[in-house]
Amino acid sequence: MSYDLMVFRKEAAPKARTDFMKWYQDQTEWTEEHSYNDPANTSAELRNWFMEMIQTFPAMNGPLASDDDDNSNVSDYSIGKDVIYVAFAWSLAEQAYNKMLELAEKHGVGFFDASSDNGDILFPDNGKLKSIDYPNKNYNSSTTGLETKPWWKFW
Repeated sequence: MSYDLMVFRKEAAPKARTDFMKWYQDQTEWTEEHSYNDPANTSAELRNWFMEMIQTFPAMNGPLASDDDDNSNVSDYSIGKDVIYVAFAWSLAEQAYNKMLELAEKHGVGFFDASSDNGDILFPDNGKLKSIDYPNKNYNSSTTGLETKPWWKFW
């Protein structure tokens, strides 16, 4: 079992939760006609996000895979045209959530907490991440993270 998060192209995803969840299910069928471990298959903003993300959480597979077998931060990336889905070790959940959120904001991509029953769905809006469920609440890497989620304390 892993802790799963996803970033996505804001233009590709629906902005209503029900529609987003259907779209998410479609994306994670992995039906695109390409390898899902090569960042060349995704958009420029997602590729830029990926290149920075692997500095902290190296890729397990693909052309940029880490050869450091002792690195506990190595994570599994599935790279689609409009999404990058990442599976982390549960021990990395808080660090992964915060880093993905920080870089999603920096690179102007959306963020989805796929491991939560009612996970955050955030879209970039004027340099900030905004929740589709709570549009008046600003999210950013310095004020949001797993430490603010009460369920996190029980894992």
